[in-house]
Amino acid sequence: MAKKLFTERHGIVPPRIGEELNADATVALLGLVNARIDENWFGEHFPYQCPDGGHNAGCDTRKLQTSLAGYRVIWPKDWPDHEGQAPTDSQMFDLLEFCFEHIALPKAYGFHSYFSHDHFTYEVDAGREKFAFDVNRIFERQGLTFEMNEGEIRRLAPAGLQDALAETVFSTGDIDLDQLLETAREKFLNRSPEIRKEGLEKLWDAWERLKTIEPGKDKKEQASALLDKASAEPVLRARLETEAMELNFIGNNLMIRHTEVGKPDIVTTAQVDYLFHRMFAMIRLLLKSSARGG
Repeated sequence: MAKKLFTERHGIVPPRIGEELNADATVALLGLVNARIDENWFGEHFPYQCPDGGHNAGCDTRKLQTSLAGYRVIWPKDWPDHEGQAPTDSQMFDLLEFCFEHIALPKAYGFHSYFSHDHFTYEVDAGREKFAFDVNRIFERQGLTFEMNEGEIRRLAPAGLQDALAETVFSTGDIDLDQLLETAREKFLNRSPEIRKEGLEKLWDAWERLKTIEPGKDKKEQASALLDKASAEPVLRARLETEAMELNFIGNNLMIRHTEVGKPDIVTTAQVDYLFHRMFAMIRLLLKSSARGG
């Protein structure tokens, strides 16, 4: 794989905070896909058959274009369109995910002189790995909060939270709680802002269930027992209880778990990130402290 460039080696790179594709990124991604089409990287799934013996002679672009149309995915060679408009982010991401599914590294093994073309075999895993690497390099160099991971375009969480989300294991002993936490994580990493807000809602639902997981006569006693395991030191224990009360207030008074008229909405992705990070930190501490994963 390509080594880091000068600016990356010396820390002169844009922070990865962009949540929309800029013009340069879109042009670069379209160029990457079009280059792979021209270089026959889609010949495994959309083969052009050599007229003399049926050998694979590369990519049949008509088959590829027809398949893209069937999936309602853009044909990259038509963009920018006749009005100079670029594809939307969603159109671009659909194209990239389709490409990952159907791409393979071509290996020429013989040249057919009469038709002036090569014959190919293909390496699917190598092709997918290289394509994902190239896509991610563009995202990285353009300071974008996206990453192709296992063929899907996902959002990178803010620094610090990204590592915590990746390494946390949910093993609470409660299947429903595990599912709520996993759903919250998956939705928060989605590229759609609206789905990320759904992830915040699921995290608060997980919080409500977590508070009842310890033995006790009622929810208050159960939550207190959970906080006791997090710290026996009085000052920190008191701060944790205050934080728990604040999180309860946020969940009840902002439009997270409740959608009544008059509840203030969460309007920016930065606010979603902050609230998710704050709640996730508390939940992770309580999971670790009570030996329930984390």
